[in-house]
Amino acid sequence: MRSVPGGDEFTVFGMSHVLVLLVFAAGAAALVWLGRRYGRAGAAGWSVRVLGLVVLGLQVVVQAHLMNTAPNIENRLPLHLSDLVGIVAAYALWSPCGWARALTYYWGIALSPQALLTPFYRCADFPSTDFLIFWGMHLFVVWAAIYLTWGLRIRPDWHAYRITVTVTACWAAATMMFNAVAGTNYGFLNRKPDTGSVLDLLGPWPWYLIPEFALVLGGWALMTWPWTRRRGIEARA
Repeated sequence: MRSVPGGDEFTVFGMSHVLVLLVFAAGAAALVWLGRRYGRAGAAGWSVRVLGLVVLGLQVVVQAHLMNTAPNIENRLPLHLSDLVGIVAAYALWSPCGWARALTYYWGIALSPQALLTPFYRCADFPSTDFLIFWGMHLFVVWAAIYLTWGLRIRPDWHAYRITVTVTACWAAATMMFNAVAGTNYGFLNRKPDTGSVLDLLGPWPWYLIPEFALVLGGWALMTWPWTRRRGIEARA
């Protein structure tokens, strides 16, 4: 997102950031309650469809805004995982499709919260359009993942893990080739972000991709193991 001339610039852990995190926590708790009270894991009820429409509508607004305001192709296409997960999450909320729910869990829970806690975009503060779009996009994606997993109790397993790893690897390969042809850097796969990030600790390009992928795969495995272990204990009991 771009800074708005003349507007106050967003400050990490400033007042608006803290309020966003409080809204996130309250919304997550409300959605878990809503899902357990009204949702149905087998055939989702009205609440899951309403949330899916909101996520999809927000994604359309975000994409239209970027197409009209982004200065170049670098920011116009929905090729970052943070962009794709919004589309996938909307589909997962409307469909019982296992791969969509798997991607929503792993991409939404593991990747989007990083933007909530340590956003690297320089954007104007509340109530600028950039601020509302950036935070709305990331909040609703994580809320969708929380709603499906803890509200509707749709648990991940190792099959979902393998699906996510395969799809992510295909995305990375295709995106790297697109970046090489178009001169872009979607996914930060072809160079590091211009601003400082945790990637600075992992070495130069392309070597930082190896520990980055290893950390992601290890983190996703840790996100899978407690659920599968719990199933094993319940089965034995």
